[in-house]
Amino acid sequence: MSGFPLTKIIMKKYLKMNYKYLKYLLKHKWYVFKMCCKFGIIWRGITHDISKFYPSEYISYRNWFFGDYGVKFNKLNLAWDANFEHLLCKEKFDYAWLKHIHRNPHHWQHWFLVNDEDSNKALKIPEKYRLELYSDWVGAGWAITGNKNNVISWYEKNKDKMLIKKETRNLIEQDIKNLEE
Repeated sequence: MSGFPLTKIIMKKYLKMNYKYLKYLLKHKWYVFKMCCKFGIIWRGITHDISKFYPSEYISYRNWFFGDYGVKFNKLNLAWDANFEHLLCKEKFDYAWLKHIHRNPHHWQHWFLVNDEDSNKALKIPEKYRLELYSDWVGAGWAITGNKNNVISWYEKNKDKMLIKKETRNLIEQDIKNLEE
């Protein structure tokens, strides 16, 4: 017997998924690093999204963005409950995302306080994290589309979903305006 063909197929599939995700992740980190250097927050650029290399995030992100049951499956426009594997993949990604935003203060969700007794509130994001947040948005668009100005349309489309303190939002919008110029 010359090996297990099914094992080879599965290994090839996972190697390809790892290659694609790692390629995207490194490209994204590079663009974020370039933006962080412009703002003088070099260390934030170096350490940006380092937790995405932890198995508790890496595997779920890889499977969601480059596996068969994540984003690719979702683009088929099937009902969310059409496949148990898809639901499981989504739930694992949601847990990885939750870990990621709590480990990385450059996400606006990290600064949203959910209170038990008082109303929820957005806290001011410190400048170095706000600049990294902005760099992250630019870097993601740049890595995905090849255009760093993609952040402008992305922000317009998503800003109403973001629970950000007004003071911080105004600074972010000024950063975006400066990119346009």
